[in-house]
Amino acid sequence: MNFLDTGCQSGPFMEVEFGLCDDQHTQAYVDVAGGRKWSAVVKNPNQEKVTFTAIDKCVIKDGEEAGRGRCDCMLTTEKALYLVELKDWRRGGWKSHACDQLESTIHFLAATHGEQFLENFSPKKAYACNRKSPFVEIDNQLKKRFSRLYQFRIDIQGTIKID
Repeated sequence: MNFLDTGCQSGPFMEVEFGLCDDQHTQAYVDVAGGRKWSAVVKNPNQEKVTFTAIDKCVIKDGEEAGRGRCDCMLTTEKALYLVELKDWRRGGWKSHACDQLESTIHFLAATHGEQFLENFSPKKAYACNRKSPFVEIDNQLKKRFSRLYQFRIDIQGTIKID
């Protein structure tokens, strides 16, 4: 498992706005053409160079790490790291499932590349995105726990802001 595998990466993307898509049967990908298929919108007002890494179905392939969740993708800039889980669910339970997947991915990242790797990034954010519910107020206890345990800020919304 290598989160820096160039075979799982695309970009860099410098557009002011682009979308993240997940068709569920293939790995997640970036779309710069239009918003109909977008599960999340990436806002990049400073046109930072953003590298996209497909985690589910690429860094961690189907059948690997059975029983352990993983998020769909990772966005990185020279300074920042964003983990993203993309959902397209109308039923309940998606928020906790997405947060579990993000948490598991943080463990994978730390185990694979070490805590020092993660310390090189600021900010570090985790996003649970659902195209069916573009914005959900997040529990302050969850925010505090994620920050305390992982030094990641967590948000549940459909817009990822590149700082």
